[in-house]
Amino acid sequence: MKKLIFTCSLLALFSCSDDFLDVPLEDRTPAEEFFVSQEDAIEATNAIYNQQLAWENSGFPYLAITEITSDNTEKGSNPGDAAFLNDFNNFTFSSSAFVFNDYWTGQYRGINLANQVITNVPDISMDEDLKARLIAEAKFFRGYHYFNLVRAFGGVPIYDGIPEDGLYNLPRNSEEEVYNFVISNLQDAAEDLPASYSAGNTGRVTQAAAKGFLAKVYMYQENWNQVLTLTQEVMGMGYELYPDYYELFRWQNEYNSEIILTINSTADGNCQANSQFGQVQGVRGQFGWGFNSPTEDLAAAYEEQDVRRDASILFVGETTPEGDLITAGDDPSNPQRYNQKIYVSSEFFRRNNCQENSDSNIVLLRYAEILLMNAEANMELGNIEAAQESLNAVRNRAGLEDVDVTDQQQLRMAIWHERRVELAMEGDRFFDLVRQGRAAEVLQANGAQFTAGVNEVFPIPANQISLSNGMLEQNPGY
Repeated sequence: MKKLIFTCSLLALFSCSDDFLDVPLEDRTPAEEFFVSQEDAIEATNAIYNQQLAWENSGFPYLAITEITSDNTEKGSNPGDAAFLNDFNNFTFSSSAFVFNDYWTGQYRGINLANQVITNVPDISMDEDLKARLIAEAKFFRGYHYFNLVRAFGGVPIYDGIPEDGLYNLPRNSEEEVYNFVISNLQDAAEDLPASYSAGNTGRVTQAAAKGFLAKVYMYQENWNQVLTLTQEVMGMGYELYPDYYELFRWQNEYNSEIILTINSTADGNCQANSQFGQVQGVRGQFGWGFNSPTEDLAAAYEEQDVRRDASILFVGETTPEGDLITAGDDPSNPQRYNQKIYVSSEFFRRNNCQENSDSNIVLLRYAEILLMNAEANMELGNIEAAQESLNAVRNRAGLEDVDVTDQQQLRMAIWHERRVELAMEGDRFFDLVRQGRAAEVLQANGAQFTAGVNEVFPIPANQISLSNGMLEQNPGY
């Protein structure tokens, strides 16, 4: 199989030196010689999926920015291990924190891979329907990565393809321009993506994924009419809530009726993962490293009869349905709570000589979130009964009674609370708090040194500002 070398591009890759580029690598094909066949187009598109499993997109950088900054989780592990992550709990970080640079780099590498497909695949002589689909997949991921960037950093440089002049050192675009670019990419993707795939292509991006993420982008812009329209369309595409919330996250059910998009960490349960997503969060001393530990505040947020509490959080001292007694190595300095959504039984990974929790996929979009976005859109548009219907479908699956409040503000808070407990540790809580205008209130109450008007976005990585020779401007307050 040919392997690609894509030219060192984007600010994320400016550190590549001319000497490095001059060294020939065995069994590698330069990008300009690669895109000649249908197989090349498929391989290049597959590389975008593989990038989602890279450390910067699934390890410390992802967890620090999307989870540890929220009130849902804290650093975890023992106190002295990766102590720098405490800065993300406390909002005491600076722009020089390597985590920011890694996260930035991971997103732009995904964008670079997508741009290679979008730029080069149109010139390949191949099946035209497949060509359109592969380009649509690349556009989806380009939009997805820019959505991650704009939520984290605000405005960032937009690279719409591979610059013909080779100029990658660009200033930041505005936040509005980035959001518009995300919307354009997701709209284009939705036009050419299929509703489903054959068995051999299970797990690829579908039309529902593009429309679902487009609804999510519009939710951040409070364009409720668009959120309502798009969620209604996805609700008519055959997805449904999986009846068992615990089994929903087990690797054996990775493509169930609720999953709209998930990144597959393995090949059919055979430990082929190159992602440490599950290992990093696994029970310390038993199943992994013990980071991203659920907070006591999250555990207390669940209602008494809510099955999601025990299905989402592993408590030291409990025995899982698969028969594992959680001891955390009997070390009192280790966390007492862990992310159960990434748990894979010891019987499985030991029998197959796997890395801990290696079969844990990265779920990017579920039908439950579609229902909650639909509920929020209906509520904001004054359709109280319709909002209650979607909200209660999610609650009922969790073993809870209907919410029957009709006051709009009370219903809004109920929907926001439901997002927290339904989507816990799935990468949205911090950004939800920001878009809801509650980040300072909630995070300060939990002890974080969050500064309103500053910490709603993270600092542009100092390394990227240096590599751009000052072209990139820092966010205010950093």
